Amino acid sequence: MKKRLEMLEQLQEIDQTIDVLKAGQSALQAELLGISQGVDVAREEIVLLEAGLAKQEAEKGELEVTHAAELENITRSETNMKEIKTNKEFQAVGREITAAKKQVTEIEDLLLQKISQIEELAGELAAKRSLCGELAENSAQRIAEKQSEIDKIQSDIDADVVRREKVVNEIPASLVKRFTILREQRHGRALAIARDGNCLGCNMHLPPQLYNNLYKNEELLTCPHCQRILILRLQQ
Repeated sequence: MKKRLEMLEQLQEIDQTIDVLKAGQSALQAELLGISQGVDVAREEIVLLEAGLAKQEAEKGELEVTHAAELENITRSETNMKEIKTNKEFQAVGREITAAKKQVTEIEDLLLQKISQIEELAGELAAKRSLCGELAENSAQRIAEKQSEIDKIQSDIDADVVRREKVVNEIPASLVKRFTILREQRHGRALAIARDGNCLGCNMHLPPQLYNNLYKNEELLTCPHCQRILILRLQQ
């Protein structure tokens, strides 16, 4: 029975080591995802800036077309004024030209604003592209480093899994099943140390007869409070 307890203790130690390794691996994978997402976010920002710049360029083009059309209308109207015979028609065309020139001025103001917005967006886009390039380069290096760490941990896990299988093969299947169920139910600890009459797994006092029976090593005994398999450890 003592041999089985020793094997179970080894099994618990290996499982806890694997748990720690997997937790570290998961943390690294989360970091890896965060790095990749950082680059993705930067690229999405570039796409939005490019779309905004394209929209401003399109609006600028529309303003330029309208501006050219109004200038053409003014030129045509000024040419037609030379052929007008009546004062009334002359005044009407003059008012149209004045209104058109006012509109041209307003369009030119809008064009200046649009050009300023485009230059600002273009500068922001260039800076963002530069930063994204640097981020992508740095991220590639960081990703490679993190992946190397993850692979190293996986190698350690694989080695521990092999070691675990060797231990499991020396324990009856029914006991391994019992150990596994307890481990799942008790947050990864199927075994608990018994010392000075107490279960250190749940810190509860053990019945005196049960505690005394631990010295005999005749059977596997469990804590009546937390149901963990007990391992006697005397105070050193």
